[in-house]
Amino acid sequence: MDIEAINLLSYEDFVSTFGNVVERCPIITAAVWSKRPYPSVAALEAAINDFIEALPESGKEGILRCHPDLAGKDLQSGTLTPESREEQGQAGLDRMDASEVSRMTRLNSEYKERFGFPFVVCARMNNKTTIVEQLRDRLRNTHAQERARAIEEVKKICHLRLRGLVLSNQKNKL
Repeated sequence: MDIEAINLLSYEDFVSTFGNVVERCPIITAAVWSKRPYPSVAALEAAINDFIEALPESGKEGILRCHPDLAGKDLQSGTLTPESREEQGQAGLDRMDASEVSRMTRLNSEYKERFGFPFVVCARMNNKTTIVEQLRDRLRNTHAQERARAIEEVKKICHLRLRGLVLSNQKNKL
């Protein structure tokens, strides 16, 4: 899908197509639809990032709370969004043994207790070992440091999801 096609999407189609580039936050996509036309996909991504950055800290934390626990109950029960299921699978989180799942559950709980939102990391850029290491290491951050770090991870996830949507639609036309 090229930028011209993206710019021509109706509101409903735009939100349906791009509504989960930020996990379970279609309101972000809905808000940036009105800023069309975009000169490039990078400009669309920048608009999403600008929207996120303009939110108050409580709004940023709200975005973070929309994310599932990594290797958590949603993965185990099959209730993840298709994007999250694919990303966690690529990182190997769906192939953890019982002791690894137990450790992740404990660390996820400790993290949420400390910061008030789930641990967010771009799973596609990591594997289960590096995810556990980052989770353990990031527990040492201050609340403000961790909120900022987690929002940067949201932006990485968004970038890869946007890229995947655009590239997969281009491949489907070939």
